[in-house]
Amino acid sequence: MKERTGCTWERWVKALDYAQAYTWTHREIAAYVSEKYKVPGWWAQAVTVGYERIKGLRAVGQRRDGSFEANKSRTFAVPLVRLYRAFHDARTRAQWLPGVDLTVRTATRGKSMRITWPDRTSVAVGFSGRGQGKSQVAVQHERLADRAAQVRMKQYWAERLDALRQVLVGE
Repeated sequence: MKERTGCTWERWVKALDYAQAYTWTHREIAAYVSEKYKVPGWWAQAVTVGYERIKGLRAVGQRRDGSFEANKSRTFAVPLVRLYRAFHDARTRAQWLPGVDLTVRTATRGKSMRITWPDRTSVAVGFSGRGQGKSQVAVQHERLADRAAQVRMKQYWAERLDALRQVLVGE
């Protein structure tokens, strides 16, 4: 942390406590760190999230609004177009994600999808190429009610991505 931001965690906590950042929103803390200390965007976010966790303002995987999110990613030995199709095509999707009546809100071919899950939570899916014949998917299941839901959905997505691998191998 010190190498990238100029401060240790101990110094960040002291500086942010002095400014009473624990009373601010996430966005306000990140802007303060970025502007006052000239810390670039990603590192300002890292400082902010770390500070919020240290101060007990959020748990791992928890957002400041109190909701949780579960993240899972996998790399597959298939071209990006094939991986994207496995999510986008309802028949293919039903092979590895059976019984889920989801709604695709937005989709950008080969890049991303925004999905409304049956329980009205949100799923953001990102796709990227990883070289010749390889691609990666990153799933972020958002607006989960609590830590138990986060743990459950992280496991669920691990199992579903394993099932997706089987479908992709069988194609």
